[in-house]
Amino acid sequence: MRNVADANLPAVVRVLVYSSDSDTRRQVIQALGKHPRPDLPPFEYLEIATAPVVVEQMDAGGIDLAVLDGEAAPAGGMGLAKQLKDELDDCPPILVLTGRADDAWLANWSRAEGTASHPIDPFQLTEAVAGVLQHRTAV
Repeated sequence: MRNVADANLPAVVRVLVYSSDSDTRRQVIQALGKHPRPDLPPFEYLEIATAPVVVEQMDAGGIDLAVLDGEAAPAGGMGLAKQLKDELDDCPPILVLTGRADDAWLANWSRAEGTASHPIDPFQLTEAVAGVLQHRTAV
C-alpha cells in the first residue's frame, strides 16, 4: 500500500470546507484537525458558506482539497462539484458529504473523487480524505 506521505503533496494542505451550515463546517474541521494522520502534511482550512465564494476561491487557485456539503442550501455540494469539475481546467480533488451513504452514486455523478456521509464520523472522513489525496497524486 502506498504511503500518502510519499505522495507529491504540499508542505501544508489547504482545505476548502463549504457548507451553508456553520455547525457542519465546524464538525468537518474538528473531525480532521490540523494533522489528521501521521502520513499527511498539516491541514489549513478555509471555511466558506456560499457557492459563489467557493467558485471564486477555487478559480483563484491555491486549494489542495475541497470538502463540499451535499446538503448545503440553496446550492448543494454535488451540483457545485459538477460545476467546478466542468469549468476548471485544473480542479483540485473534491470530497462530497452526502446525506446518507446510499447517496454515494450521486457524488460519483458529480465527478467528486470521494464521499463521506452525514453524520460526520472522524475516522470515516479522515480515511476518505486520505483516499482522495492519494488519488490526487496518482493521476
